[in-house]
Amino acid sequence: MRTDEVRDLYDRALREHARPEDPGVEVERAGPVVRRVGGPDDWNGIVWSDPELDAEGADAAIRAQIGHYTALGHGEFEWKLHSHDRPADLGDRLRAAGFVPGPPESLLVAPVEALTSLPGAQLPEGVVLRPVTDAAGAELMARAHERAFGTDAGRLRHQVLARLERAPDDFVALVALAGGEPVSSARMELYPGTGFAGLWGGGTVAEWRGRGLYRALVAHRAAVAAERGYRYLQVDATDMSAPILTRLGFTALGTTTPYVYRPAG
Repeated sequence: MRTDEVRDLYDRALREHARPEDPGVEVERAGPVVRRVGGPDDWNGIVWSDPELDAEGADAAIRAQIGHYTALGHGEFEWKLHSHDRPADLGDRLRAAGFVPGPPESLLVAPVEALTSLPGAQLPEGVVLRPVTDAAGAELMARAHERAFGTDAGRLRHQVLARLERAPDDFVALVALAGGEPVSSARMELYPGTGFAGLWGGGTVAEWRGRGLYRALVAHRAAVAAERGYRYLQVDATDMSAPILTRLGFTALGTTTPYVYRPAG
């Protein structure tokens, strides 16, 4: 896999020409940026900026987006900064404008065919994998998320239900059950026409970590992506999952950092 070529393809297909994968969300080209605009429970933010953006243009674009989202009344929005974005000090300029950076994540990509038959990708004994297709499944997925990460899953629950209702063909959600209790969950976004599918979630409750659930969920989603003709799997990986994914065959294209703006008051 040629890293530079795949990164350029990723930038064009998933950022510059991003599509509104969530129902009720619009993707807009606003001068030198591409942004997603939805409701308060949707992800709102900047997904791409022109690689020719200079310092003056960056400051103007930042001011314009603050004005736009503030006028919509959103409590917050995000500028998703990639390590290869320009100008080189764009992160500093976002901080100066009031954005707060979150933890950086590794942007990882792997060819789908390399992940469909991972060694040791079988589910642990006593664990069953259930596709999430209805509200009951979404609730199990939310419970797995809350147990794994210790955070509220309200937004996740909303997004999963919306996807199942309005755009189920481009979305795969899974929950792993042990004795009827959710112990892990994961989802995959399919981006038609791009060659990419995105892996999200992948949270496992503490007592079930290290038993192969994460690997099994990656392999299962890769098999689905392969069946549907996708070439690459993409992940924004935390420090916890990046080493695991690298061992499975993913390659780093750079990093992403969420810069979040919350209006004062």
